Order: sequence, then C-alpha cells, then structure tokens
Amino acid sequence: MTMLAAFNRPGPVLTFIAIALILDQAIKYAVEIYLPMHELIPVLPFWALYRTHNLGVAFSMLSHLDSWFIVGLRLVIVAFVLWLWRKTGPEQHFAHLGFAMIIAGALGNIIDRLTYGYVVDYILFYTQTWSFAVFNLADSFITIGAIFIVIDEIIQHRKPKPPEA
Repeated sequence: MTMLAAFNRPGPVLTFIAIALILDQAIKYAVEIYLPMHELIPVLPFWALYRTHNLGVAFSMLSHLDSWFIVGLRLVIVAFVLWLWRKTGPEQHFAHLGFAMIIAGALGNIIDRLTYGYVVDYILFYTQTWSFAVFNLADSFITIGAIFIVIDEIIQHRKPKPPEA
C-alpha cells in the first residue's frame, strides 16, 4: 500500500490531523509569544513574518459576524468534508489527502478562535509594490488540500471509462 493510499483509512487520517494540529498550534503559540504585532520581519526578499489577528475567515471576510457563527460555519464545513471523505472512492488518494489537510486546517483555525478569540496569522509574501494576504499554516493546509482534490478530479476525469454492459 502506498503512503497516499493510507489516507482512505481513519487511523492514518486521524494521525495526520493530530500531527498537523500540534505543529500548527505550536507555531501559532510561538508567534503569539515572540513576534511583535504588525511588525515586518523579513525572512527572504519576498517572504516575511508579520503577526496579525484575523477576526473573520479567509482574507478577513465575515469579520463583522459573531465568533460563534464563524466557529459554527467552520464546523459545518468540517462535517461536510468528512462526509465527502467517506463518500470518495478508495482509489482517489489525492482527494483523501486533500480532505485530511482541509480538516486539519479548519480545526486549527477553530482552535485559534476558541483559544484567542481570533485566528493568528503570520506568513506574508510581498514585493516592493505588492503583498499577499497574511495567512498561517492552517490556511496553507486548506489551500493545498483543495489543490489536491482538484488534481484528483482531473486524474479521475482522464481515466478511461469502463465499457457499459
């Protein structure tokens, strides 16, 4: 069994999610303790650490809404992704990994919201004339997970269809 194939079983998925959550939360805790608020700390010419607090969801959308609504929305998304994970065929390895990553990222941001009242963001890509939204590891898990699901859909679409009887 390939490593990716393991992601269609609950044990490996739960282990992955637990490790991802521990890593995400440890980094966010260190960011809260050691990084000054709203101060650019260059790492590379295009990448910096920049601590900020996100009161909404992606790109601070919905920041005007109640925290409990946002937590509830994220829990609904986690439940939906779990449902998709269970309904996806065992041969769809990238999709299963993608679902695990999305769940880990969503749970990481839920933990932030419940712990701090906001999501801790700290990664900034930028140039002299442009900057991307500040995000975190959990957001990266969600984005990469979605990309894996799209890749899996492309792979499944390109597979030859079995002849109908």
